[in-house]
Amino acid sequence: MQSGCLAQKWGNSFLGSTFNMARIFITGSADGLGQMAAKQLVSEGHQVVLHARNKVRGQEAIKKIPGAEAVVTADLSNIEETKQLAADANALGSFDAVIHNAGVYRASGEVIVAVNTLSPYILTSLITPPKRLIYLSSGLHSGGKAKLQELETDPSKISYSDSKLHMLLLSMAVARLWPTVYSNGVNPGWVATKMGGAGAPDDLEQGYQTQCWLATSEDAEAKVSGKYFFHQQQKHFNPTAADEVLQDKFLALCETITGVSFPIG
Repeated sequence: MQSGCLAQKWGNSFLGSTFNMARIFITGSADGLGQMAAKQLVSEGHQVVLHARNKVRGQEAIKKIPGAEAVVTADLSNIEETKQLAADANALGSFDAVIHNAGVYRASGEVIVAVNTLSPYILTSLITPPKRLIYLSSGLHSGGKAKLQELETDPSKISYSDSKLHMLLLSMAVARLWPTVYSNGVNPGWVATKMGGAGAPDDLEQGYQTQCWLATSEDAEAKVSGKYFFHQQQKHFNPTAADEVLQDKFLALCETITGVSFPIG
């Protein structure tokens, strides 16, 4: 499968927006919370670049959000396609924010690792750093384990909860190592998406509003780094994610697995 870019010019603006206009890339925005966030941001007048798994889904995504600037495509379970996705995104120009929304739940450990753990690492490392980075974690991260040995030798043993702890480890490492970038984790809640299921109890609208707010707002509460949010409020998180030694080991291991180095500074 080849990566590619289907472009569409951005045209709509929302003159009443209280946000500065921003250019935002959202992974996994062909459906679910990513699509909802994209629709919200486009309605506010922001330039939004979508991401879909393949060209067919990309064409469907741009039809559902015709105000989006472009859509880039790649299967994030494939390391080489993910690397190409970063190149395709860079070719479109720089971004003010990147929302790492893509994720899988009901999948093998190998796919969970590739999509939830390695793809955000690769994209963070290769996409020109934006002003703001938002990483979708989960409340389930609190029960996750880093499992760095298994991550390298037996990814089948990595659970969804483990991968969402990895996402927060990455977010906190970026906040520490890139002091000029706002980098934060988000728990969108258990909401009624395809992943969450129809019976999910949390507020669906709140499930994507925090990402939009962190990506664009000039509120002092949004212009922070190294935090973990739920419904626009800072929350406590698994302290493992704040372990700087573990963060460095995690980054080094991701580099070993993917062949992509993490830029420091």
